[in-house]
Amino acid sequence: MNVPFLDLRAQHDPLRQEIMTAVQEVVDRSAFAGGPYVTAFEEDFAAFCQTKFAIGVGNGTDALWLALLALGVGPGDEVITVPSTFMATAEAISYTGAKPVFIDIDERTFTMDPALLERAITPRTKAVIPVHLFGQVADMDPILAIARKHGLPVLEDACQAHGAEYRGRRAGSLGIAGAFSFYPGKNLGAWGEAGAVTTNDPALAQKIRVLRDHGQDKKYYHSDIGWNGRMDGIQGAVLRIKLKGLAKGNAARRAHAAYYDQHLAGLPGLKVTPPAPYGVPVYHIYAVRVAERDRVLQALTQRGIGCGIHYPIPVHLQRAYASLGHAAGSFPVAERCAQEFLSLPMFPELTPAQLEQVVSEVRSALAPQGAAAAAR
Repeated sequence: MNVPFLDLRAQHDPLRQEIMTAVQEVVDRSAFAGGPYVTAFEEDFAAFCQTKFAIGVGNGTDALWLALLALGVGPGDEVITVPSTFMATAEAISYTGAKPVFIDIDERTFTMDPALLERAITPRTKAVIPVHLFGQVADMDPILAIARKHGLPVLEDACQAHGAEYRGRRAGSLGIAGAFSFYPGKNLGAWGEAGAVTTNDPALAQKIRVLRDHGQDKKYYHSDIGWNGRMDGIQGAVLRIKLKGLAKGNAARRAHAAYYDQHLAGLPGLKVTPPAPYGVPVYHIYAVRVAERDRVLQALTQRGIGCGIHYPIPVHLQRAYASLGHAAGSFPVAERCAQEFLSLPMFPELTPAQLEQVVSEVRSALAPQGAAAAAR
C-alpha cells in the first residue's frame, strides 16, 4: 500500500458540491477582490481564534510583512526570531528593511527558547516573532514577559498553527497579532493563496486593512504607501466552508499523532516528540528525529511512504542570508534538528490501515536488515 504524505482530494471531495456552489455565488456577484465573502470569513476566523479582528490578506508572507509594517518596523531595526522555520519568516523581516536576529530553539518543542531571548535584545530591537513550528505553540508566557519588560510587541508566526492552544488560549490571540497562512496544504487551506492577521488591537487592525489595499483609507485617498495584499473573494468563500471542519480535522491529526507516538516510541535511531505540557498542538507536520535520516527517507520512499523534510537548511545558513555572517555551529540545536527531521504522512483522512502501514515500514527501514538492504 502506498501512503501519500498529503491527500487534499480526500479532504475536498466531501465538500466539493458545497464549495462549488459558494464559488458560483462569488462569480454571480462578481465579488472577486475582497468583498462580502472575505468579510464573512474574517468574522468567523476571528471568532475561531478568540480575537476581535481578522484581516484577510493575499498569503502568509503578506500577513507577516504587513503586520510588521503596521507595527512600525523599518530600516535599521532588528526583529528577533528563530532559524528553524520556513524562509518567509525572515523574508518578511527583510522586506521591511529590518534585520532578522536569530536565537536557537528549545530541543523539546522545536520553538523559540525563551532562555535565550533577553540576551539578544539590543536598542535596535523592534519586535519578536516566535514561530509555532509544526503546529506546536511556542512557550509564550516567558516570551511575552520578557517582551513586555522591554516594551516590544510579539508577533506570532502561526502559519502552521490554526487552532493550536497555549494554556487554553488559541494561537494568534497571545501576542499583539498573529500571522496565518492558508496555503492549500495547511490545516486550513485555501484553493490557492491566502493569509490573515489576527489581533485584538483595533488601531493595528485598521492599519493592516489600509496597508493591504494600496494604503487607502477610502477609495483613491491614500494615507500610506501600501501594497496589493487583498484576499480573493473565492478564497474567502472556500475558507469559510472549510473552517467549519477545522476543529474536527485537528482532532483527527492529534489522534494520528498519538498513534505514531505510541507505536514509534523507543525505536533505536528514532525520537518522537511528545506535546509540550502547556499546549494542545495541531500537527500540521508530524516530524520525528532520525539519526540516519537520509537513508531512512530513501527506504520509505522506495516502499511508497510519502515523507518530507522540514526544513533541511536552517534560515541562517541559507545563501540568501550569507551577509549576516552566521557559520555552521551558530545555532546548534536548530542545525542538529535540521539534519534529523523526517516528516511522516499527516492529514485528517489517514485511515487506520495507512497509519499501520507507515509504522510497519518505518520499523522495517530502521531495522538492521533495512540498513543492509539500503547499502547494497
